[in-house]
This record gives sequence, C-alpha cells and structure tokens, in this order.
Amino acid sequence: MTSDVMIALGDYRFSVHSAAYSEFRRVSEYRWRSQERLSRTPAMQYIGPGYDEVTMTGTIYPHFNGGLFQVEAMRAEAVKGKPLLLVDGLGYVRGNYVITRIEETQTDIRVAGVAEKIEFNITLKYYGDDNAI
Repeated sequence: MTSDVMIALGDYRFSVHSAAYSEFRRVSEYRWRSQERLSRTPAMQYIGPGYDEVTMTGTIYPHFNGGLFQVEAMRAEAVKGKPLLLVDGLGYVRGNYVITRIEETQTDIRVAGVAEKIEFNITLKYYGDDNAI
C-alpha cells in the first residue's frame, strides 16, 4: 500500500488524494441471552460475538483531489455483492466486510450541477469467519 492510503476496502482506496475520511466509528456487539430460572432472577448466558460495524465519514473536494466519481467507485465495490478485505494504512488486516449503506450529500453546487463538496458516510459490517470456533 502506498503511504497516502488511509484504508483499503477491496479494490477501493481511501486516501488523502481521493476520499479522505475524517471519522472512523466502530461498534462491536456481544450476544447474551436470558435463561429463566425457577424462583430466581434470570441468568445471562454469553452466546458469542455479534455484529461488528464500521462507519467512515468524510468529505471529498473533487476539484482538488480525487475527482467527482469517488462515491460511485465506492458503490461499484458495493454492487459486487461480495465480502471485501479491509486493510488499514499500517497494513493491519481487519478481515472481510460487506458494504451495507452509502450516503452522499453534495453541496456548493456550481455550473452544470457539479458539486464542489461531497460528504459521504459508508457503513460496513463484518462478514464473519466461517472457520471461527
């Protein structure tokens, strides 16, 4: 990976020169189920990890970096309909994730309807490891 890459998702690269994200949010869920007990309060039983969700928020200034079609390139990865390897800029492999949502807001519209500022949110969920115990 080149030094300006912040994170790679499949073939798409988030970087300072394309779509730089300014916020990385990760939510990890852990599954617990209630077990009824006679004459006592229910006990909680851990049944394993739940969803792991990542949301990245950023801004693209297409006239300065990356061009107008960065969000479309993200959508092209999503429409593949397959898990995508997520690797951060330090080379840490985070695993396979799927794109579940892409939001785009275009502002500062100029000639021919071209935005000077594009804000995006992309939401990923961990695909799951079929070999996990």
